[in-house]
Amino acid sequence: MTAETPPAVQGADAVLQGLDPEQREVAAHPSGPMAVLAGAGTGKTRAITHRIAFGVASGAYHPSRMLAVTFTARAAGEMRTRLRGLGVPMVQARTFHAAALRQLQFFWPQAVGGAPPEVAAQKIPAVVEAAGRLRLRLDRAGLRDVAAEIEWAKVSMLTAQTYAAAARAQGRQAAGLDATAMARLIEVYGEVCAERHVIDFEDVLLLTVGLLDEHPRIAAQVHEQYRHFVVDEYQDVNPLQQHLLDLWVGERADVCVVGDPAQSIYSFTGASADHLLSFASRHPQARTVRLVRNYRSTPQVIHVANLVLAGARRPEGPAARALAPTVELVAQRGDGPAPTLTAYPDDEAEARGVAATVRRLLDEGVAASEVAVLFRTNGQSEAVETALARADVPYLVRGGERFFARAEVRSAVLLLRGAVRGDDASSPLGEVVRAVLSGAGWAPNPPEGGGATRERWESLQALALLADDLASASPDARVADLVAELDRRAAEQHAPAVQGITLASLHAAKGLEWDVVLLVGCSDGLLPITLADSPERVEEERRLLYVGITRAREQLHLSWAAARTPGGRAGRTVSRFLAPAASVLGEGAAAGRPRRAKSARGPAARSPRTCRTCGTILDTAAERKVGRCAACPPTYDERVFEALRAWRKQTAGEAGMPAFVVFTDATLTAIAEAMPADHAALQRISGVGARKLEMYGDEVLAVLRAGGVDEA
Repeated sequence: MTAETPPAVQGADAVLQGLDPEQREVAAHPSGPMAVLAGAGTGKTRAITHRIAFGVASGAYHPSRMLAVTFTARAAGEMRTRLRGLGVPMVQARTFHAAALRQLQFFWPQAVGGAPPEVAAQKIPAVVEAAGRLRLRLDRAGLRDVAAEIEWAKVSMLTAQTYAAAARAQGRQAAGLDATAMARLIEVYGEVCAERHVIDFEDVLLLTVGLLDEHPRIAAQVHEQYRHFVVDEYQDVNPLQQHLLDLWVGERADVCVVGDPAQSIYSFTGASADHLLSFASRHPQARTVRLVRNYRSTPQVIHVANLVLAGARRPEGPAARALAPTVELVAQRGDGPAPTLTAYPDDEAEARGVAATVRRLLDEGVAASEVAVLFRTNGQSEAVETALARADVPYLVRGGERFFARAEVRSAVLLLRGAVRGDDASSPLGEVVRAVLSGAGWAPNPPEGGGATRERWESLQALALLADDLASASPDARVADLVAELDRRAAEQHAPAVQGITLASLHAAKGLEWDVVLLVGCSDGLLPITLADSPERVEEERRLLYVGITRAREQLHLSWAAARTPGGRAGRTVSRFLAPAASVLGEGAAAGRPRRAKSARGPAARSPRTCRTCGTILDTAAERKVGRCAACPPTYDERVFEALRAWRKQTAGEAGMPAFVVFTDATLTAIAEAMPADHAALQRISGVGARKLEMYGDEVLAVLRAGGVDEA
C-alpha cells in the first residue's frame, strides 16, 4: 500500500479481483444509471453484489443508503448472504413486497393513524365470500382463476370501474365470467377485504404507492433514506412495481437494473420486458452492459439454447422488441455430452423412459439433488411421478409448501431448540442432531417408496446434512449454532438441499440449476401450449423452453410423445422451437416422429417445415410452399418475380380466367426462389403439377432464362 492510495481504494480494488471484463464493468461503475442485460448463467448476482461492495468500499455510497430489490425471498436471501461474504452486511436486499410492507408499517401510523391492516395469506377466502354475495358458483379452478385476475387487475393499476374496458381490449376472461361480471366481483372483493380489515399482497404495493404519492413528507423521508438502487430480474417488473420504483428513486438516477429479455415468461401476471428494453431511452445517460459469458452450462447445452432463441421471429415496432433475443451466450465451461431428443409413442412410454434414464443416472452415482424433470404444465407431473415411484426413484415436487413451513421441519426445529441446554459437546454435532431428529421421525435409512412419507424423511435428512456441513465449516459448532443458522435461513427462506430428484414446472424452475435436466413434453400443443393464440404468446413459450434448457449444467435430455394415451392417434409433432436445433439433436428432431411401438396406431407425426433463412417453423401453407417465413426478406430476384407476374397476367387474360388459376402468388414466389433449370426441377415445386407443367412449363423456363431483364 502506498501513501498516495487510501485504504478504502485498496479494498475496493480487491473487490474487483476475479471478475470477468463485463462483470468488472458493472462493478467498477457504482454510480449513475445502468442497465445490465444478463444472459442465463452469466454471473449477474456476482456482478451486482460486487458492484454494491465496490460502491461501499470506494466511498461512492453508504451501505444503509442502498436498497437492492428482487422478486423472490430465495433470491433476496442469496443476495444478502453474498453481501455478508463481501463485508457489507448493512445493505438491505428485499423483495418488492417486503420492502414496501416495511415502509407501509412504518409510515401508516403517521399518515393514517392506528395499526395498518393485516396482510391476508390468500385471496381465496375473500373471493369465496364475494362470489357468494353475487350468487356466483365457482369451483376450485374458477376461484384460482378469479384470484389471479384480481392480481392482474391490481398490478395493472386498474380499478373495478376501469377493469372491464381494459379486459375487453385484451380479450381477457376468467372463470367464464364476462368483463362486467368480473368487474363487479373485483368491487365486492374489495368490500369484503375492507370489512375484514385485511389487504392482499398487491394492496401492499398499492397502498405504499398511495402514501408516497399523497404525502410529500413521507416521500422525502424515503428519498433521504435510500439514494441508490439495484433491481434484479428487471424483465419481470409489472406496471405497479415500476411505478413504485419510480417513486422510490425520485429525481435521482442512481439505479442499476439487471435482467434478460430472453427470460421474460410472466406476462400473464402483468410483467413486461419493455421496462428493461426502454430503460436507456428513459435514462439517456445510462451505461448498458451485456453479460454473455455463461459459466453454468457446457458448450453443447448452450449451443442448443442459442439455436432455440435464434429461431424467434423479429417483427418490427416497439411493441415487438421484447420478442427478439438480446444476448447470445458464450459458453465458458469445457465440453460435455451432446444433448438428446427422444421421441416416444405416448405419454406413459415417455414417463417410463424418463424414469429409466433417471434410475440409470442415480445408479451411476449422480446425486439425486442434481437431477430435475421439468414440464410445461403441472398436469404432466402425474405420469412422471407414477413412473418414478415404480422405478424406486425419490422425488420432490417444487412449488409446494415452503421448506420451513412444513410440519416436520417446524417440529424438528422445536426439538433442536429444546436440545440446546442438554448439548454437553461430548458427541459430534451430527450424532447429536440425528438423535434429536429421530424424535421427529428421522431414521438412518429412507422409507420404501415415495409420497408424503418419503418427503418428510427427506426434509429431516436435509437438516441432518446441514448439521454435517456446519460442523465441517466450524468444527466447534454445536446445536445452538445450528438453531441460529436455521433461524437465519428461515428468515431468508434459504432452505437446505433436500435429497431426491426435483419435479418442477418450467415457471417454477426459473432461477434454479441442476447437473442433469430432463425436459418432457417437447411437442407442439405443450411447447408452445395450445392456449398461446398470438405471436407474442408463442414467443413467450419459446422463451420458456429456453429457460428450461439453460437450467442444465452438464446433461440435457429432451423428449416428446406422439400420442397422449397408449394406442391413441399419433397426432402430435415435435416442438417447432426445436427445429433450428434439429441437426444438433439428431434423429428425435430430424425424423419428427417416434419409433413405432406395437401399441401405437395411426400415422406417425411429421417433422414441421422450417424457414430456410431463420429456421423458425412455417405456420401457413403459403410459407411452407416458398420455404420462408413472412418475417424474413425474400431471397429471390424481384425482377424475375415481376416478370413471372407479367407473364401470368398476359396468359390469364388470353385464356379469360383469373390470374391465380394459372399460378398462385405463393407458387410464383417458390419458382422465383428455386430458379429451376428444367422440367424435372420445376415439377418438384408445390403447385406445379403434371398438367400445368405441360401447359406452362416451357414458357416459365423461358422467363427464368431471360432473368427478368427488360430488353427494351
